[in-house]
Amino acid sequence: HPLVCTAFNADFDGDQMAVHLPLSSEAQAEARVLMLSTNNIKSPAHGRPLTTPTQDMVIGLYYLTADRDGMPGEGRVFMTADEALLAYDARADLDLQARIHVRLKEDTEVQSKPGTIELKKAGERIETTVGRITFNRSLPDDHPFVNHSLDKKGISRIVEECTTSYSTTQMGQILDEVKRLGFHYATRAGVTVSVYDAMIPLNKPEILAAADTEVEKIEKQWDRGLITREERHRQIVEVWTRATDDVGDAMAEAFDKFNPIYMMAYSGARGNIKQIRQLAGMRGLMANPKGDIIDRPIKANFREGLTVLEYFISTHGARKGLADTALRTADSGYLTRRLVDVAQDVIVRELDCGTDEGVTFALLKDDGNVDHNLVGRCLLEPAVAAETGEVVREKGHFIESDAELHEMAEAGVTHVMGRTVMTCHAKHGICQACYGWDLASSRPVDIGTATGIIAAQSIGEPGTQLTMRTFHTGGVAGEDITHGLPRVTELFEARQPKGLAILADTGGTLTIEEEGKSRVLTITDAEGNTTEYT
Repeated sequence: HPLVCTAFNADFDGDQMAVHLPLSSEAQAEARVLMLSTNNIKSPAHGRPLTTPTQDMVIGLYYLTADRDGMPGEGRVFMTADEALLAYDARADLDLQARIHVRLKEDTEVQSKPGTIELKKAGERIETTVGRITFNRSLPDDHPFVNHSLDKKGISRIVEECTTSYSTTQMGQILDEVKRLGFHYATRAGVTVSVYDAMIPLNKPEILAAADTEVEKIEKQWDRGLITREERHRQIVEVWTRATDDVGDAMAEAFDKFNPIYMMAYSGARGNIKQIRQLAGMRGLMANPKGDIIDRPIKANFREGLTVLEYFISTHGARKGLADTALRTADSGYLTRRLVDVAQDVIVRELDCGTDEGVTFALLKDDGNVDHNLVGRCLLEPAVAAETGEVVREKGHFIESDAELHEMAEAGVTHVMGRTVMTCHAKHGICQACYGWDLASSRPVDIGTATGIIAAQSIGEPGTQLTMRTFHTGGVAGEDITHGLPRVTELFEARQPKGLAILADTGGTLTIEEEGKSRVLTITDAEGNTTEYT
């Protein structure tokens, strides 16, 4: 089944799988309960569904739910949704993506954009498309009517909403129907890729000419000794980075909404805007084997074809990519093994250890959204509204959803004291209350669950997808940033990071003033004494 491929990290290109044969009736019953795909819709790592449609299904559903100007049948009014489907089946000059008006038979919740639901009364008319009516037939009758075009994120959101509202049996039926619709309309859409679909922006030569002029000015300053080698390199890299982004933006604007390459990237089916930029915009700057950015960009894209020099510059990155992939798999596996070794004895042994210690969590993150990581945590102390002192949630309550967190935030709760594994007082292993919910089943974790191994594998599993690359921004050692797998290893082994933070000699408030080409840093301490650095 295509939807289990994500969890197995499998694809249909000749992958083989092991077949396990449980012999005793107990082993068979255990396998049915624990291993059956319908019982593993949510990931134990993050609690979000694993069985979300991908690739062909996404592009099919994107095509099905999109609306398009000037299509046959636009503006027609239908008595019911069934009548609209009949007219479409009868080939009555009506297109799948034409905007039509349909009268509602009963009070209906309508989702006209992700996350907003409004109630429409029976007899009211809504603007929709035949495609959207078809898609909503695959969802249960009590699900809100989805009346917007769906990309991969939108489909994932709907699947996630359904997992909280419907049983696993219903989820199986919903997912199967969504899968069937996706494949059917991906075939009906007839999405093909032609070299002419990679539309090169018309103003690309102008953007490149402007960047070349700026680079010439920088080179003149360098020739006259006005700037250092590092400044020259940094300024040239900045100019070409900006030019690459400008070409990419111009390319995105030039694309038609129904261009097949655009549809693939923007629906989330395959590829992304950066890859399209290499096809139709410009490849931009590359790094050499040491990781320094080469200040001579690749101005061409793959449709135009690369010159010999450009091809040579790009071979560094291509070779490093292949070498990285081979090394990363082994490194990621080794990290997982070490994590399992450390955490294997962290098992849920008791219901409540009775600890009086916990950690204070802020309800809202810096961006104003609620912290999803609080879902499933047990409260150590009652959640109290900051201003009124009113108890909003009792001690020992498990936070159940993002909606509940929003409710608590609206009631005036800013922080909660939560139980955590780090402050658990259980003599052996940990307790159920300190661990909280099992994210895969959305209920308190069962006693005997090997939570340590689940945690180790949840961190190790995406390890192979992390980058091994360390980009050097050009000559400045302090700006090197360790990314990806090496950074994860650095955190777990509590090593000193390569680029240590620069510390001031004195405490206080820092002000930065620019004087011509240089900057003056002033630190003012609590007593009002100032220290200047130039």
